[in-house]
Amino acid sequence: MNSLWVSLQFFILIMAELTALFLAISTLVGLMFEYVSDDAVRRWLARKGWFGNVMGATLGALTPFCSCSTIPMTVGFLRAGVPFGATMSFVLASPLLNPIILMMFLALLGWKACLVYGIVTFVAAVLAGSLLEAIGYEQYVKNVRVRGGTHEKKRQATFKSKLQRAFAGAWGDFRGVFVFLLLGVAIGAVIYGYVPNDFVVRLAGAGNPLAIPPWRH
Repeated sequence: MNSLWVSLQFFILIMAELTALFLAISTLVGLMFEYVSDDAVRRWLARKGWFGNVMGATLGALTPFCSCSTIPMTVGFLRAGVPFGATMSFVLASPLLNPIILMMFLALLGWKACLVYGIVTFVAAVLAGSLLEAIGYEQYVKNVRVRGGTHEKKRQATFKSKLQRAFAGAWGDFRGVFVFLLLGVAIGAVIYGYVPNDFVVRLAGAGNPLAIPPWRH
């Protein structure tokens, strides 16, 4: 019964934290993009050299978009003449490095893991985008037509309506990942409450060369 109570406490606490962080951060980012024009985003990404790749990875890191939004944005960037490397940095960073993933790392693994993951993923997206452009992968891009799912349509509106749209987008994203979030936290709660610490140490401790290296304090 103690293990069950510990697991339930862990599940309720982590689900509440992740839900609040998910909705708050997603709404904040969505509201920010309500005030940034699409033309400004394209101009930032169109810079030559490494700056364009850095801006592409930065935009990908700031946008909690699912593939139904990332793909149409990518097509729009390419059609608007945004450099291929910057676009690829955006594509690579968007699903791997965004506020939702970072806040999950922060809540579940701590700030050190969050910081290392963020830096490594960001640098990898910048380097990979630059490499794909350098070796000429732009020639493999096909002319496709994507309907719907874009974030291109922005209209003049009051702060209240923009906030409502931002929260609606955040809520839609949350509903899309809710089941997976629920399952992940449930698995973590079972491990936290029922799996002995010694067993976890044997699998992921310093003595296992295949485990993730532990943090050195």
